[in-house]
Formats: sequence, structure tokens, C-alpha cells
Amino acid sequence: MAVPDLSQIVKAYDVRGVVPDQWDESLAELFGAAFARVTDADAIVVGHDMRPSSPGLARAFARGAASLGVDVTEIGLCSTDQLYFASGYLNLPGAMFTASHNPARYNGIKMCRAGAAPIGQDSGLAEIRALVEGWADSGAPEPAAQAGTLTQRDVLADYAAHLRSLVDLTAIRPLKVVVDAGNGMGGHTVPTVFEGLPLELDALYFELDGTFPHHEANPLDPKNIVDLQARVRETGADIGLAFDGDADRCFVVDGRGEPVSPSAITALVASRELAKHPGGTVIHNCITSWSVPEVVKENGGTPVRTRVGHSFIKAEMARTGAIFGGEHSAHYYFRDFWNADTGMLAALHVLAALGGQKGPLSDLVAQYDRYAASGEINSTVDDQAGRMEAVKAAYERREGAELDELDGLTVTTANWWFNLRPSNTEPLLRLNVEARDQETAAEVRDEVLSIVRA
Repeated sequence: MAVPDLSQIVKAYDVRGVVPDQWDESLAELFGAAFARVTDADAIVVGHDMRPSSPGLARAFARGAASLGVDVTEIGLCSTDQLYFASGYLNLPGAMFTASHNPARYNGIKMCRAGAAPIGQDSGLAEIRALVEGWADSGAPEPAAQAGTLTQRDVLADYAAHLRSLVDLTAIRPLKVVVDAGNGMGGHTVPTVFEGLPLELDALYFELDGTFPHHEANPLDPKNIVDLQARVRETGADIGLAFDGDADRCFVVDGRGEPVSPSAITALVASRELAKHPGGTVIHNCITSWSVPEVVKENGGTPVRTRVGHSFIKAEMARTGAIFGGEHSAHYYFRDFWNADTGMLAALHVLAALGGQKGPLSDLVAQYDRYAASGEINSTVDDQAGRMEAVKAAYERREGAELDELDGLTVTTANWWFNLRPSNTEPLLRLNVEARDQETAAEVRDEVLSIVRA
């Protein structure tokens, strides 16, 4: 086997690339063996999404692990948070085959240790890559004297029961809910999780289809929630929910068909979790709204700010014993879910909050949506470091401005803040601006962009 260029597919937190151009089942088998070696496990759990290449890749990975004597529980079709559930519930290292919201030709592996503890570059992924490169060059590892077993197990009902044990929806008023699964794994998990609840489900694109025939399974892009917005408005639904391809992220649309900011959802869920766990710590990244730490403090909690990215959030959750964490990208993390991210649990919290009072969702979230935001604006640049330095120089002497570099550059004043971060994978700078009013947000946005794009 030619030694593959794994630098193109082994990312900061996972493996991801085009199949079969950049990786294939033979490489997946080596990843399975390397995962077994690095985790030093007697048994692991493996799941996959609905992409055409996923079953074959997942089975090859399982074969690779089994060749080293490791027993493999195959849970088959699942969402990423369902795989995290299985890792926590069974206390086994896990591997999920998905490329999340990427186009159909992509696939990938999200890996975790037992209890859904994340594996990233600094926590095992670099070692896995080194083993795969070595074996691709010199031949597969020596098999164990006795191969491990492959056992199939369905954990969907257990996953749904666990989620529903964490949020009580039995006493809510009946709600009409439109869900756009984007032909992704939400079409697999939502019917079981919602079964028997006082919810009238209007299902959009629930057919599992990894070619994504209707729209990309990436609700962060506004064009991909247009159908959901239209259906909510047409039917007079109370709420709309959109899941990404592997259904670990959930986006919310109110009864008017307007998107609800993930920061507002973070603040809403934080207030509910703090009611259950008084005085708890809540994690938020450096580009969530000012409203998040404000609401946490108002509800007696302690907000802790961290970098963008699930490995940083999960590490900080573990370090601080935090009860909840939220990101602008609609990733929501729960201590009661092994510190892992689950959009489904966040959705159940929103449904419980909405159904527990009489008003519309727009009124409910208004108390959490307090400021004017730009949304994330990307700029293609030739010199990321140089443009970042130019912006820093422009603001470091600005009266009343505080600068920090926890994650890119954040500049904060009494009336506005912005964060400018370089992309890890593309020649982009990402800008987020928030202010006390829309006019100020637009002014700050335009000023920063004039420097970035000079």
C-alpha cells in the first residue's frame, strides 16, 4: 500500500476526507487497529450515519480492531450523540463514521474514549495517525492469537429513554413541531425520542439519504432552513427544529419562522440547568452573546469563557465540573450526557420551556436575545497573521477598549465587542460583532472589515 498523505484527512478533532480519493476501507481497517492500540481497550463501540460509504467503512474499522483481539459492539445507524450515549452508557471507547454536514462524497471518523471523553490531536489522534502511517508503509500489525468478536446491538430506545429521563415533557401543552432532518440521522432518532409525547410532529426530509437530495444538511447556512421556515409559517406550527447530517447540532426557528440565535438557546437552557443544579458552572465560548454570562449570573451560576471548539469545551467542562456548555454553532454540552454534545437534549429543553407556558417562542426567547449581532462573516485573506496584527494595532490604543487573545483577537468596550479568528483549515478570518444596537454593530463590522480586507 502506498503511504497515504494523512495530513489532508486527520484534522484537529477527527478524520475527514473524500472517499475513495483520500481514504477507503483498507485505511479504515488500519484506523480501527490503531484506535484499539491507542485506547488499550478490550472492547469498543462503533456506529455510522446514512452516507453510502459509511457501513463499509465502519465494518472495516471494526475488523481492524477485532484483528487485535478487541470485541466490537456495532450499533449500526445512529446519530453522533447516540454514539456518545453508547460510549457513556456502555463505558467503552467509541468511533462514529460521519462527515457531519459535509457533502456526500466525504466521510470521516469521530472518536472518543470510554465515557465519551474526546480524542483530538493532543489526546490520542496524533498517535493514531502515526500508527496508521507506519502500518501503511510496512504492513498491517500482527494479528492477535484470538480475534475479537463483532456483536450487533440496537441502543436507540436506551438513548431515547435516557434523554427523556433528563427533561420532563409529560405535562406540557400540546405543541405542533416541524422538524427538518435534512435526510440525515435526525430522521432516525426523532421519531423514537418524540414517541408518546404531546407533540404533533410534521416531518420534513426524514428519509435517510446520504446524497442529500433536498439541501445540504448544514442548518448554519441560512439557505438550508428556508424550507423549514416556510413550513412553520404555512402550518402555524409552534416551533421548527433543524438537525445537521449527523444530528448532533440542533437549530431552532420560532412560530414566525424566524431563526432563534444559538446564544439565546444557550442562555435559555443554562437557566433551566441552573434551576436543577443551583450555583453550577456554565461554559460558553468567546463568541457567544453577552447575554449568556449575564443570564448565568442572574440565575446564580458561574460563567466560564473558553475557546471555540468541542475539545476545548469538553476539557473545560471536565476541569470545572460544569453542568452545561453552549456554542454559537449550536453545539450544546451536558454534564448529564457525559459532557458530550447533544442537540436533541437541547431541543427537548426548548420544547419543555415552550410547552410549560402559554406564550409563543418569540416572547420566551426575547428575554435571552438582548443585543444586536452581525453573525459570522468570513473574509478570504493571503496573510492571516498580518491582517490580524493590523487589526490589533488599530485597536490596542483605542480608549476604553480591552483586548484579549484567548481565541484570535477579542476587543471589548462598554457598548460593543468583536472577535476575529483565523480558520484552522482555510485562508479565512472569521469576524463576529455584537453591540447594544444594530447601528453600532454595523459601524464596528464595517470598520474591522475595512482593515481585514485592505
